[in-house]
Amino acid sequence: MGISERKQREKESIRSKILEVATELFLEKGYEGTSIRTISDAIEYSPATIYLYFKDKNDIFWQMQCKAFDLLNERLKDSQSIMNPFERLKAIGKVYLNFAFDNPQYYDLMFILRSPMEVLNEEKTWEQGIKLYKTIEEIVGACMVLDKIKGKDHQVVAFTFWSYIHGQCALLIRKRLPMHEKNHLRYLIGQSFEFIFDIFSK
Repeated sequence: MGISERKQREKESIRSKILEVATELFLEKGYEGTSIRTISDAIEYSPATIYLYFKDKNDIFWQMQCKAFDLLNERLKDSQSIMNPFERLKAIGKVYLNFAFDNPQYYDLMFILRSPMEVLNEEKTWEQGIKLYKTIEEIVGACMVLDKIKGKDHQVVAFTFWSYIHGQCALLIRKRLPMHEKNHLRYLIGQSFEFIFDIFSK
């Protein structure tokens, strides 16, 4: 391995370490309670080192969200080959729920943890989240054209579908389901998902 390659790997390793530690701190202390200083103290690097890799705290947070959406999009790839829009919508919903089950910390960063509006500036909008939502809208629209789903406005139906799934994920991640046994939750949510599709479908 050449010197330049070794240096590049070292840079990637440091960058990954910064993101990993920052993720833990954001989840533990919240956005406002985390600073470049707290991140640098945790990884035992100077703040100046962190600024070599990220513009500011907002940039770190945005990069973490991008990483999380990349993981979700990787799971969604198989659903793209499903030609039946109704079945594709179900597949996306199941992937979404399973992702929240398996990656609660990432889901928290993507959809629940509060962050300042400065993160969503002209250069760095919530592009991946919007793209996912628009995909759901389009698929719902295709289902309605084929008379597979009830409703008159595909945007209303898509919003209802997304809100329902997100609500379940949020209750799960924020541990607001103590009335149910933990090992029963995946079954409960799965059956609830099938039930809501029975309501939606014609």
